[in-house]
Amino acid sequence: MKTLIGGAVAAVLGLIGLSVWYDCFFQLLAGAIPIMLLLGGGLALYLGFDELKDTWKKDDTLDDSADESENIDQYKQEIEDLKQEVEDLKTEKA
Repeated sequence: MKTLIGGAVAAVLGLIGLSVWYDCFFQLLAGAIPIMLLLGGGLALYLGFDELKDTWKKDDTLDDSADESENIDQYKQEIEDLKQEVEDLKTEKA
């Protein structure tokens, strides 16, 4: 209940203040809008560039994964060759 009454009083005082100092309010608003646009645009540029870097990084990792799959096949072949050598050595000792 206190919040409701406090909100109503604040709204009424805001309307009275706006009607008395409307020229100052619009002057402040005219000065604040370009700064907000400048800061918002700078933030959007930063976030867009950061997202672009992430996509570049993602493309690089996709290229690396293709190289890794080729390496995996090579390593599997080496493992099979080593297993064959171990089997050959076991048969020679026996």
